[in-house]
Amino acid sequence: MRLVGLIASFGLVAASPDASFRALLGVTPEAMASRAKFAQASKLKEQTGGAEIPENFDSETNWPACAKVIGEIRDQSGCGCCWAFAAAEAASDRLCIATNGSMAVPISAKDVCFCASDVGLPTEGCDGGDITSPWEFIQKGAVTGGQYKGTGPFGAGFCSDWPFAHCHHHGPQGSDPYPQCHEKASPQCPRKCDASASEAHKDFDSDKIGFQGEIIQVSGADNIARAIMEGGPVETAITVSSDFFANYTGGIYKHTKGELLGGHAVRIVGFGIENGQKYWKVANSWNPYWGEKGYFRIARGTNELNIEDMVTASSPSAKWGKAKVTEIVV
Repeated sequence: MRLVGLIASFGLVAASPDASFRALLGVTPEAMASRAKFAQASKLKEQTGGAEIPENFDSETNWPACAKVIGEIRDQSGCGCCWAFAAAEAASDRLCIATNGSMAVPISAKDVCFCASDVGLPTEGCDGGDITSPWEFIQKGAVTGGQYKGTGPFGAGFCSDWPFAHCHHHGPQGSDPYPQCHEKASPQCPRKCDASASEAHKDFDSDKIGFQGEIIQVSGADNIARAIMEGGPVETAITVSSDFFANYTGGIYKHTKGELLGGHAVRIVGFGIENGQKYWKVANSWNPYWGEKGYFRIARGTNELNIEDMVTASSPSAKWGKAKVTEIVV
């Protein structure tokens, strides 16, 4: 296992690592180290100017035709598929934005999480992955898929819904009605659509959606802000700290204490400034009852928890459409 001897001295978990928490840290140490190297290399290159960055920007309000897609908060349950969730969510956003709202559907986290390794990508389902491989998988085609048993804003009828039930993640219970999360094992890669799939989404191969174009990787606060403004939300990863996972309920987070525990992938949807403090608005995959209705805000411009090391997304000029073996039909 990647994490040993976790924070018993903080009184947040028992002496042996808490399985449900360990299961959520799905970005491998190797992937986090690669992001740090990318950030360092980017600093050595001369940075050029770009579009002026406003004080506030929110993807959901900037692209109202895609507000339902962008505003969805999913729940990865007790599976360390954050790397696939953040990619599937940001890809759904960018798909909708790139098609001017004509393809407002959720891309299946189940397909991405449990099938990427089957095509040779270095991912391990619930046991972790990186934030580049899922975009390589989606680029070639991923099916649609909603939340557990058709819950969530899109309801039922998509090809391959998430298989695990909602659960309470870490921090105060608050109004969260779900039971505590417990670690899940990866199921088999789906090869056919769910029995509940509608006529429009019942054929696995023809349901796949992909894109033609580059996969972008961007480092640094201003460059990340511009990437969001140009094409929509992006995937990133943070190094989760013990105080964040145990105590966050709202506000703008800044790391001041607590052990750094491991990598977790999330989706940056916007940014702003409050009382002079710049922040990122970030969508988590720990259900809508966690944090600020499923979101958290974190200080921007100081690389808190390594959030600005590197983000990943499809190019804003990518062409999205139905995936056919070797081509994208737009």
